This record gives sequence, structure tokens and C-alpha cells, in this order.
Amino acid sequence: YEEVAGKVRLDVNVSDALSLWVMGGYGTDDNLNDDAGNVIDAHGRGFYKQWSGNWAIWGGGTYTINEKTSFNAQLSYDEGKNFGVAANIAYEIVKGLKVTAEVDYLHVGEDTVTNWTKADKENSIGGILRFQRSF
Repeated sequence: YEEVAGKVRLDVNVSDALSLWVMGGYGTDDNLNDDAGNVIDAHGRGFYKQWSGNWAIWGGGTYTINEKTSFNAQLSYDEGKNFGVAANIAYEIVKGLKVTAEVDYLHVGEDTVTNWTKADKENSIGGILRFQRSF
């Protein structure tokens, strides 16, 4: 056990309609090596510490507009100066069927960002349209 990582989270219900949260993470990365044996080079990241550098912070919230509609937003930032924003609107069409439209932004500060989306340009924008059926 040569590395350590952990997160602390605080959730606050400001009102019946608004809930906020903030989370901080810290992890060491001295022995997360890149070598030919890795499927994907770690770039100082690990299974439990997936951010760049030693620390990261996240924050966000949900505002319930009415019983069927809510707005969600999240921000993230890490020691590598990587910054992300996600915002979505979730709407329950009928009981058990929800549609969520989301827009995402990523600013890559450190070029150690590797992921399956190939969103590794300095600034990337993406979106998701999700249909969720609950039974």
C-alpha cells in the first residue's frame, strides 16, 4: 500500500426545492507509474484517485422547479487546472419515464486527461440525451 486517496462530502438541503453539495478529494501519486505494461498510461491517476495532481474539488446542486422538472449543475476543478461543468434538465414525462438533456464542458489544463471519449482538446463541449425507464 504505497498510495492513499480519500474524499469528504457535505450535502445541504437549503430548502425543499434546493439542495447543494461540495466534495474535496486528496490522493498521493508518487508510485502511479506509466509503463508498457499498462493498458492505458496512468498519468499520475489511479483507480481511487482519478483526478490530476494531489487534490480536487467538486460542487453542485439540484433545484426542483416543479414535481416533474428539476435542474442540476455540477462544477469540478483539480490541481492540474482541469475544469468541468455539467448542467441538465430532468423531466418526468409520465410516472417512471424520465428524459434528461445535459450539456457538458471540459477545459483541459494539464494534458494528462485520458478517457474513452477522446475529449482531450483544450476546450470540449458535449451533450447527452437520456431516456430512463424505472419499473
